[in-house]
Amino acid sequence: MLLLVLALATLAFAVFLVGEVATLPARQRQGSIRRAANYGRGRRMLNPFATQAGFRERAVGPAATAMARVVLRLSPKSTADTINLKLLGAGLGRTMTATTYLAAKGVLGCLGLLVGLAVSSGGSRGVLVAFGLAFMGFFLPDFVVTFKGRGRRDRIQAELPDALDLLSVSVEAGLGFDGAITKLTDHMDGPLAEEFALSLGEMRIGESRSEALKKMAERVGSPEMSAFTRSVIQADQLGISLGRILKIQASEARNRRQATAEEKAMKAPIKMLFPTVLFIFPAMFIVILGPAFLNLSKLF
Repeated sequence: MLLLVLALATLAFAVFLVGEVATLPARQRQGSIRRAANYGRGRRMLNPFATQAGFRERAVGPAATAMARVVLRLSPKSTADTINLKLLGAGLGRTMTATTYLAAKGVLGCLGLLVGLAVSSGGSRGVLVAFGLAFMGFFLPDFVVTFKGRGRRDRIQAELPDALDLLSVSVEAGLGFDGAITKLTDHMDGPLAEEFALSLGEMRIGESRSEALKKMAERVGSPEMSAFTRSVIQADQLGISLGRILKIQASEARNRRQATAEEKAMKAPIKMLFPTVLFIFPAMFIVILGPAFLNLSKLF
């Protein structure tokens, strides 16, 4: 029965999505016509959609907000600011908010519970399976965001020496620090260029350079980036040559990158030992010793 209800709910949701996609151009056209017809009719009609909100604004948005509040109460150590910072570190801050993230956790947890109850045969084992699936669905977004954040942080650490070289050359050529960051964002792609572009935008709207760099270091969460931001802030405060500081930081970042690569190379044989013992050695033993055991079995 639960499986049938789940199937009907999934079918209804799919029909709703198809209807929304099919009627989107017509609704956009009607909205444009309504705005043009009501233009200039007073303050009440400045937003014609204020009294005729769509299903997403009337139902989906409040439901997601309520679900996010429930999930936030279940994890009191988390706050909206820490979740936003975590999403920014994973490169998802522009496409996902903390409310959407928390609502996704709650929805996946509920879906895992329903699927577990639908496929299980009942009893204590079925309840354990249902709660296990709910637990996996609830924490799946955390694993995804953590994995993406770790990969993005590794990419930033790998790109940092080249970026600091470009900044150093630009500053020594006569550009200011803001101009050097603009040159970097024009000639580089990737997560590090995105972080510098975001910091440059913050500085252009009135944020001080030290605060923008501190926010960038918090978003990235890398020791190399923290050391770079501290050195630039100290150079600004003490009046030290910024080009020299950037050159020293680039050299240190390159040495750290080389040390990290050597460390990973030294760990590789140990990591390769377990799959070798589990998968390669048994196959080799079967191929090499199999014929010998067959011949011995024929003799005896």
